[in-house]
Amino acid sequence: QLQLVESGGGVVQPGGSLRLSCTARGFVLDSWGIGWFRQAPGKEREGVSGLPSSDAGAKYADSVEGRFTISRDISKNTVYLQMDSLKPEDTAVYYCAADSLGWAELNQNAYDVWGAGTQVTVSS
Repeated sequence: QLQLVESGGGVVQPGGSLRLSCTARGFVLDSWGIGWFRQAPGKEREGVSGLPSSDAGAKYADSVEGRFTISRDISKNTVYLQMDSLKPEDTAVYYCAADSLGWAELNQNAYDVWGAGTQVTVSS
């Protein structure tokens, strides 16, 4: 069974940092594209960042460009989302997803496997 498990969410003050982890179980991440998505209360799920299977050409939503960084550690079968300079509007449930075609576009319909999500709350 293919699974993704997110961790690293929590409560942080504005301007703070968090690092989310997404670990794959049952498959190897290095040949998959990985995306991070988020959904705030009352809003639709939106794409945050995507990392193609080649690890070249990472994608970011305009709202997080320059503040978030996506990366992959093949030895740990894990993808990370480093989030810096967090803002209250970053508050959401964050999901990672895997794209078997490897493109990692910021379109949730492109993904085959999803994690259950981890809550991020940015509040003073």
